[in-house]
Amino acid sequence: MARSTEPQGGAGGVVPFGLVDVAGPSMVPTLREGDQLLVRYGALIRPGAVVLFRHPFQQDLLVVKRAAERRPKGWWLLSDNRPVDSDSRSYGPVPDELVLGRVLLRLRPSPAWLAPGRGLERLLLGPRLSRLPGLARRLGVWVEEV
Repeated sequence: MARSTEPQGGAGGVVPFGLVDVAGPSMVPTLREGDQLLVRYGALIRPGAVVLFRHPFQQDLLVVKRAAERRPKGWWLLSDNRPVDSDSRSYGPVPDELVLGRVLLRLRPSPAWLAPGRGLERLLLGPRLSRLPGLARRLGVWVEEV
């Protein structure tokens, strides 16, 4: 779950950034209760991104999850804390119109980038850097743990 400042109208229209406070354990170890996040509303989503969306069954509830894959009816969104199954495993794919944006970084308690560019992502997952334990995850690249 998340508490959010929705995009506001301003000079020139809607501001594409907002702040979100994390509530609950579903994204541990990536995010924890009380973390503050910067969200880019309307950003392109790709697998591995941490996203903010409206819960499909309770649309006044904002939720932060990881985009696992694109499916015909929307995004399959999962908790990083796998025992917590309040995600697409319980409510199915989330339609595109409910996905509000991509989480770019954690602002507090300690800043961390959560949205590396594709080039950096490829480099971190390449043969040389992938041998450094935890480097990709620390720089915001989603690596499925086996």
